[in-house]
Amino acid sequence: MAAEIAAATGLRVAVFDHTPTPARKLLLAGRGGLNLTHSEPLDRFLPRYGAAEPLFRRLLAGFSPDDLRGWAAGLGIETFVGSSGRVFPVQMKASTLVRAWLRQLDGLGVTLHSRHRWTGWDGTGALTFHHGGESVTVAPRATLLALGGASWPRTGSDGGWVPLLEGLGVEVAPLVPSNMGFEVPWSDHLRSRFAGQPVKSVGLSAAGRRLKGEFVITETGIEGGAVYALSAPLRDAIAAEGWATLTLDLLPDMAEAELVKRLRRRGAESLSTFLKKSLSLTGPRAALLREFAPAADLSDPVALARQIKGLSVVLTGLRPIERAISSAGGVRLSELDDRLMLARRPGLFLAGEMLDWEAPTGGYLLQGCFAMGAAAGKGMVEWLGQQ
Repeated sequence: MAAEIAAATGLRVAVFDHTPTPARKLLLAGRGGLNLTHSEPLDRFLPRYGAAEPLFRRLLAGFSPDDLRGWAAGLGIETFVGSSGRVFPVQMKASTLVRAWLRQLDGLGVTLHSRHRWTGWDGTGALTFHHGGESVTVAPRATLLALGGASWPRTGSDGGWVPLLEGLGVEVAPLVPSNMGFEVPWSDHLRSRFAGQPVKSVGLSAAGRRLKGEFVITETGIEGGAVYALSAPLRDAIAAEGWATLTLDLLPDMAEAELVKRLRRRGAESLSTFLKKSLSLTGPRAALLREFAPAADLSDPVALARQIKGLSVVLTGLRPIERAISSAGGVRLSELDDRLMLARRPGLFLAGEMLDWEAPTGGYLLQGCFAMGAAAGKGMVEWLGQQ
């Protein structure tokens, strides 16, 4: 995105990529249809960026969700808003967008150099790359690093840049997983019967945040969209305490008082039969109730209702950063000026997941990266114009 904006002003632009073909991570993100952005109003959109909201308030003012959809349309990629409010290409493919984008960049004169791994700077300040067993040196007037975090390292984002920037005196927050799964010490029964099954239409809450959604029981714990949305506070709790509590509402559309009233009508039926017939509480949701609710509470209507509406699931660890959808941590935002240029090294710009910010899935991550690329491209043009 930065290359497109800079090249459109007549600047000569080159993109150096570690991988054999470009946009590996974008193509990976497109496996589920390429959720480009979200359609919700900005007053709800911006808080998704947490502590980095002030930065993204400025960035999205320069490249909003509507701007992103308009840009895609300019490539011939029409988009639509799904039932969840998420925005996708009509063709539900990343490859179509990537091909159209590469054609546009080629038309602007942007050159792409594949299989070039950045290794730092030489004694004169020029960039050095490893390519085909040789060292390549390039001395641009301005540089943008967009090297990713540390999730999905096979796409090229392996965090190898951290010591290079720390060598400049740049403060880098440790890279940690974001939008990831968590470990839960399941019983053998639950793991063998329900691993791989989705838990649908439940309420989830942690650290004062509540939402409704679904997740998947895995061999080692839980993962899925609703869990990812709460991953930051859960991760931070585990870092501080060694464990975290995720609270589940197994029947979010039923008030607790109504639930108590129904449970008191149980009669001589077994609990499993009653939960199935009267509350439609079956499968993995019923299994979770038996897994975590104290046995004494299962025979008391008031206590059982309390467990159904607020079941505590203890999370004991994080899934590895290599399997996370994204990562948090990175270069502290205080190291950058408003153009996303490093204060310590004029002419060096940073963007994307290598910076210290995070957002949930749902289009917020890609929107943030597109907006950062646009801002960095404009910042490079402005800074070069001042030299």
